[in-house]
Amino acid sequence: MIPRLLAMMLLALLAGFPAFAGTLEPFQAVPIPERNPQTPEKIELGKELFFDRRLSGDGTMSCATCHDPEKAFTDGLDISLSYPTTKNWRNSPTLVNVAFQKRLFSDGRALSLEDQALFPMMSAFEMNRNLDFLEEVIRSVPEYVAAFQKVFGGEPTRERIAMAIAAFERTILSKNAPLDRYLKGDKKALSDPAKKGLDLFMGKGKCGDCHYGVNLSDGKFYALNVPENPELQSDPRIAVTRRFVAKIYHYEDYRNLSEDPGRYLITKDKKDWKAFKTPTLREIAKTAPYMHNGIFQTLDEVIEFFDKGGGKKNIVLKPLGLTVEEKKSLKTFLSEALTGEETEFQYPKVP
Repeated sequence: MIPRLLAMMLLALLAGFPAFAGTLEPFQAVPIPERNPQTPEKIELGKELFFDRRLSGDGTMSCATCHDPEKAFTDGLDISLSYPTTKNWRNSPTLVNVAFQKRLFSDGRALSLEDQALFPMMSAFEMNRNLDFLEEVIRSVPEYVAAFQKVFGGEPTRERIAMAIAAFERTILSKNAPLDRYLKGDKKALSDPAKKGLDLFMGKGKCGDCHYGVNLSDGKFYALNVPENPELQSDPRIAVTRRFVAKIYHYEDYRNLSEDPGRYLITKDKKDWKAFKTPTLREIAKTAPYMHNGIFQTLDEVIEFFDKGGGKKNIVLKPLGLTVEEKKSLKTFLSEALTGEETEFQYPKVP
């Protein structure tokens, strides 16, 4: 059984949010910006837009293409799908609990969901939609015109499109996972192996050093020297994407770039070379493959990576020395304890 002190520490880390403290409803606890208050009508409009392929240049992709509700709002691929004839270069992160993130994307380049929503739409290797053209496309749909008038008191604009999508994304939450129930006093919510895994998570495994809070993530960026994905290394289309992104972020030697610089492209700080954001562990059993480049297909591989002390020459991690049984218990905890209650997702009727 988890020691009382450890339970108290976890509760302190997770306090103040509905899934853990049990004092507020989820809608009340989600951070909502003053400039974009939630309403049922806005959320529904955002959901429709999220599934609308009009948001892509050739009409084949929507936000849901890479963030599928059936796959915990990921796409189950090592790297994201891309616009025809191009290739993406990073993994699609889950949107579960994205409302609690202060920086978006694995490199943290967006500071709000409203900012984030427009990036994939206009990205040349993602949805490749000119935003001026997008506004006219949405304005051509009478149902959307009426909905935007009702929700925003005006016509569709790129800013309002992003605000509506962000409102919907703030409703994508992981609720009442076994860990939450256990910390609230239900001692049967976790199996004995999962309880051992929790002890390892907060103790010898050192997972809790970076994975805590409502999202089980500190939201910070670390250079763990995750191995490069061989596909990303050898595919010339991915090399084009890598050079393109580096170029627009003013990396001088972009033509010779052979690896993902991570957050360095945003900050130009040497300590951020190959640094990526700590991902949420919510719904982790459903969000394989793992890491920013999808290099690890299973939780066993992820645990082995951390047990060995991360990638070569990284200065963040040290070997853990976990036994075979400890690795098994840790995997049990990750697999069983962090998946929220199953709910049937209600798909919208796109105009």
